[in-house]
Amino acid sequence: MSHKKQKQKHYYLSTEDYNGEIVYIDYSKAKGFKVTPKNQIKYDGVMVNQMVIINPSFIEKVLKRKIKRKLDSYLQYILQVLEMIENGEDEDGSLIEIVLNDLDRYRRTIMNNYREFLEQRYVELLMKKIALLERELRIKEVYLTPLVDENEKTTGRRSR
Repeated sequence: MSHKKQKQKHYYLSTEDYNGEIVYIDYSKAKGFKVTPKNQIKYDGVMVNQMVIINPSFIEKVLKRKIKRKLDSYLQYILQVLEMIENGEDEDGSLIEIVLNDLDRYRRTIMNNYREFLEQRYVELLMKKIALLERELRIKEVYLTPLVDENEKTTGRRSR
């Protein structure tokens, strides 16, 4: 069972006209944003496993779009959780804690992975948006805590 070492192919995509010259890129020194596509559409072309975006303006556009989608999905998730809480599906009050942990994890992801590619002003605005969502959830959590305690008291055993 001998394993043959596969030859890795690297591709360089450019919007400029191709003049026939071969371009070599040192991928270890290329500073850029790494993207791993989902490859959900089947086609006969080249399958992309990983892509490094080097153009700063394109990185910013991609990240802003990705962050906007993620914030919208978090907002929908929060609304769904609040609806579940009002319907009485969260008996122990743990759903809000789960959402708060997810928001905290997302904030750390932005600060650790995306901050170097985005403008400082945009990152500050994102942090304010996330802080606003967290504050609203904490307010809701404070209002719901007495309701959970009252429900536990009414369902408890009665003694003489």
